[in-house]
Amino acid sequence: MVSNIKQLFVQVETAYNAADWSSLIQYLQQLTLGTDSENLEIIKNREYLLKLTLSMLEMGDFQQRWEISKVLTNLGNIAIPPLIEILEDEDAEEELRWYAARTLGEFQHPEAIAAIVELLKTDEDEELKAIAATALGQMGTVAITSLSELLLDEDTRLLAVRSLSYIRQPETITPLLSVVQDPQAAIRAAAIEAISSFHDERVAPILLNALDDIAATVRRAAVLGLGFRPDLHQALDLVTRLQSKLYDFNLEVCCAAAASLSRMGSDDAAKCLFDLLILPDTPIKLQLETIRALSWVGTLSSLEYLQTALNQSTSETVWQEIVTVLGRVQKPQLTTPAAEILLQILRCLRRASLTPYPTTEITNIKSAIALSLGQLGEMQAIEPLISLLGDSNASVRLHAIAALKNLDSEATHQQLQQLANNDATTPDLKQGIAIALAEW
Repeated sequence: MVSNIKQLFVQVETAYNAADWSSLIQYLQQLTLGTDSENLEIIKNREYLLKLTLSMLEMGDFQQRWEISKVLTNLGNIAIPPLIEILEDEDAEEELRWYAARTLGEFQHPEAIAAIVELLKTDEDEELKAIAATALGQMGTVAITSLSELLLDEDTRLLAVRSLSYIRQPETITPLLSVVQDPQAAIRAAAIEAISSFHDERVAPILLNALDDIAATVRRAAVLGLGFRPDLHQALDLVTRLQSKLYDFNLEVCCAAAASLSRMGSDDAAKCLFDLLILPDTPIKLQLETIRALSWVGTLSSLEYLQTALNQSTSETVWQEIVTVLGRVQKPQLTTPAAEILLQILRCLRRASLTPYPTTEITNIKSAIALSLGQLGEMQAIEPLISLLGDSNASVRLHAIAALKNLDSEATHQQLQQLANNDATTPDLKQGIAIALAEW
């Protein structure tokens, strides 16, 4: 960084005259950042810096405008009037107006708020209004009063709700509650989603009521919101309330209910998920969501339900998903049971005549089991994984090698060497072990 401020001003002018925009942005950033920005010389020439910065904003490409907008913010409130002028100019380039709106959102100033609110009321450019609404929301609590006024107008209500949702402060709850019964489903859904993040006593009754809303988007928002309140699990009988949504007419609501039930972390929630999973007419998408949800419940019973579902299913997709989620179990007290289930599946697959799958599908499942066992890191998996090194399929062998590397490396290596030198080891297994040792 150039320490001499006057010399830096010379470099600014030289870069501007030479249309060296990259250097100009760099010099302007140096002048307006840090302690030097309060230098008397810079303060005296702030109007000049503003003029150059605005010129750069008008002429620059997308990336240059992104960088130069930071300089405008650093210049302070002096930048607000020209930015408002750009924002209000309907003949200005659309992208330039976007940057003006976004930059104004960095100023927590009444004039900036008023300009953005006016644009939301009057402009017809939906994309520009969306950017302006986001900018207003990023201003924080100072914008709540203005946004609350926008809730009164049907044309700006949805944008106002979305802006309030960005603020994430308790002060937004009251204005948002005023529109949770709005005739427009999009507004109801957005308001419910926004208030769901607050542990306020007024919120839960609204969410429960919205579970029966006529619009699926609203029901889904309510279901997801209740999923973040496991603390109310017993008081509000949330498992029962959410269970009914597993059978909603809308599949997205059903999937959301599965995810929310998993957050209850209880055996009764796991039972509800299992009952849905084993129904013959449950759509495959919902089956997969339910399998994931059961793994997220994080109880021993939820793993046992997965094992039972696996034993009853004839779908390779279901088997693959169950094997995959078992490998992602993270609770220390559950990794051993998860590994035992995987090893039991592996033993079953070795007796291929007892499984409903052809050889190709068995190969895919073996590879998935190896991957999951490696992720769990349970030492009891060493010998079964080593046995997979003798598999006729190269993919299975490679997955087994990768899994073995995730276990105790030294102990595994010693066991491989012992087997390699053992005359009783089959040729196929010896060949697989040799490949594994070469990889070590």
